[in-house]
Amino acid sequence: MEVISIGLLGLGTVGSGVVKIIENHQDKLMHQIGCPVEVKRVLVKDLNKERAVDIHPEKLTVNAEDIINDSEIDVIIEVMGGVEETRKHLLAALKNRKHVVTANKDLMAVYGSELLTVASENGCDLFYEASVAGGIPILRSLVDGLASDRITKMMGIVNGTTNFILTKMSKQGSAYEEVLKEAQELGYAESDPTSDVEGLDAARKMAILSTLGFSMKIDLDDVKVKGITQITEEDLQYGKQLGYTMKLIGIAHREGEKVDVSVQPTLLADSHPLAAVNDEYNAVYVYGEAVGETMFYGPGAGSLPTATAVVSDLVGVMKNMRLGVNGKSAVTPQYPKKLKEPSEINSKYFLRLHVKDEVGVFANITTIFSEHGVSFEKILQLPVKEKGTAEIVLVTHHASLQDYEDILVKLRDLHAVKELKSSYRVEGSSRV
Repeated sequence: MEVISIGLLGLGTVGSGVVKIIENHQDKLMHQIGCPVEVKRVLVKDLNKERAVDIHPEKLTVNAEDIINDSEIDVIIEVMGGVEETRKHLLAALKNRKHVVTANKDLMAVYGSELLTVASENGCDLFYEASVAGGIPILRSLVDGLASDRITKMMGIVNGTTNFILTKMSKQGSAYEEVLKEAQELGYAESDPTSDVEGLDAARKMAILSTLGFSMKIDLDDVKVKGITQITEEDLQYGKQLGYTMKLIGIAHREGEKVDVSVQPTLLADSHPLAAVNDEYNAVYVYGEAVGETMFYGPGAGSLPTATAVVSDLVGVMKNMRLGVNGKSAVTPQYPKKLKEPSEINSKYFLRLHVKDEVGVFANITTIFSEHGVSFEKILQLPVKEKGTAEIVLVTHHASLQDYEDILVKLRDLHAVKELKSSYRVEGSSRV
């Protein structure tokens, strides 16, 4: 093979990074695969737009078919985003027997199983390392490095935008809206931040991670999701006082044959390694039966970190081409999907209540918890500015989600409870 030709769909932040790495690391790529790598055609929206990279105008096209139907192009790298149109392009590319590398977690979370099947049927590789946690090689580690182990739990910070916002709120005591505006100005958050702050972006990544880690087809609808928009400075301060740090955490947990997957604001004990992951950084904590606990940490987004993961996948495709083993690496899920019932999901919980400042109120609250066999690990009782009102902050011992939800219903019905201010999952035991 004299040269490996690449078709690039998209020349935005990540696409520009891919071009830079292929150009600047040509000697390393040559050493790894034994021949040059060339970006032959690039799909763009606007031919006349100024680019972050210097690329010959003749290589640019606004027509995806120019790339998909080019018999000289071996590999298509998709970094254009979007779902429906992109799916059509990639299905056509795979049917034309072109290998595909994508950074598109939205696409892989929704259509990953279909695309992987078509890739396998056509003897093609479909790699998507960059779709989760940017520059951290977490998917490759699950598929290759931990292939012989049985993964029981994965938990992680897989969205840099929300981690940046929560870090700033926690360290500076700033309000959510204020920090969101700063994140948008710095380019960490989109002008419409819904996907990030409501936890949808993280949920897509957790669906991909749990499908691979548990070898079970987990769909986006299987992931329970709660975002960060309701978190207040008071929640963060009480958390700190009790020895916890607030993070938006994706958790995928397997017990026996059943799994549960969720994304939600979680109070982590300050001693937990994930509590120290700040700003736009991502980290994934993996528990294996044999290896024990491992953590993968690094930049979760950005041009070059994400582009590095894309080009690493490209190297994997090209090595397979040299060996003649393309299309052999996709492994279909081994186990049927079995999701836990709420009665089988156990956790500790943080609860903040405003109650009437009267004798016997706390006893009534305690009775409701004890009826469900749930005890308290920590309790704070504080006066508030509003006359006749007290604030109670609780951290429970482990309770089933079913019991906890029943308790919340009964507390709302209790005459002495004025308002359930906030409720969060708790991971780990603080030293406070």
